[in-house]
Amino acid sequence: MRLIQPNFIKRFLSFSLFIFVCLVSVPSLSAQQLKIGYSDWPGYVAWQVAIDKGWFKEVGVDVKFEWFADYSASLEAFSAGKLDGITLTNGDSLVIASGGAKNTMILLLDYSDGNDMVVAKPGIKSLKDLKGKKVGLEVGFVEHLLFLKALEQAGMKESDVTIVNTKTNETPQALESNDISAIVAWQPSSGEALKRVPGAKAIYTSANVPGLLYDVLSVSPTSLASNKASWVKVTQVWDKVVNYVNDPKTQADAVKIMSARTGLTPEVYLPFLKGTRLFNIAEGKKVVVKADGLKSLYGSSKIADGFNVKYEVYKTPQNIDKAIDPSIAYK
Repeated sequence: MRLIQPNFIKRFLSFSLFIFVCLVSVPSLSAQQLKIGYSDWPGYVAWQVAIDKGWFKEVGVDVKFEWFADYSASLEAFSAGKLDGITLTNGDSLVIASGGAKNTMILLLDYSDGNDMVVAKPGIKSLKDLKGKKVGLEVGFVEHLLFLKALEQAGMKESDVTIVNTKTNETPQALESNDISAIVAWQPSSGEALKRVPGAKAIYTSANVPGLLYDVLSVSPTSLASNKASWVKVTQVWDKVVNYVNDPKTQADAVKIMSARTGLTPEVYLPFLKGTRLFNIAEGKKVVVKADGLKSLYGSSKIADGFNVKYEVYKTPQNIDKAIDPSIAYK
């Protein structure tokens, strides 16, 4: 008959204690992996900081971010059910919902404060100069909304110009062509267009209408219902990201990470932050409130919804109250 030696018992107990300490000291990862699509916009690329720093693992949530070089491709992937969440504008959230891709905005990321631009060729000094000319933009999405707002403020109608449907990441090449007089795009595409065509300039930007273009994290209702605790953790990580990006002590490191994701140098990427107003949780809470006007995510979304219906991007108005859930990030 074999006896268990006292030394073995000590070693076994010590090992068991070690395993117990490890289990209680490290957050357990969520059972279901969350898949989030993100693309080339500073408010989306900022997530790369959390990815590289391992902050999602620290809070115990399993997240996979899928990169899309083409923004519209990320919308298509979400609409096809390949993603649990997506970074996009509030207006585009309504657009894809109208097409059947139901989603819920749970987190305010930023608003565009100058990075979205109407870039015109030399000789065109104002929007009125575009009358009778061709403008390249991605029809039915965020830049279309910006351009319609610009025309409205200039006392013009969409019929005053000819819109040429152009993917945003192809607008710089479009501006180089002979028949396109202006393009509408966001950074880095808008900046690239300015570089490619000597003498080109921005004749209207999102800084003219702050709050028209909010960016959000939106998720599928099914994923939100079954993974609410995990989505709460994701929003908490965002708060850490924004503070890291905005802190002068750590901004250089954040910009280095963000620029690497997009293939640009930190020096080129840094100015993009000036045209993007990032919101941490405390700041976002003041905007995600039910109110009219562009200072509210609800108000801005109502305006976007009105534009989308008016210009027949879709026919039926969306329920804004149901499109936004402030309880996940802003309790």
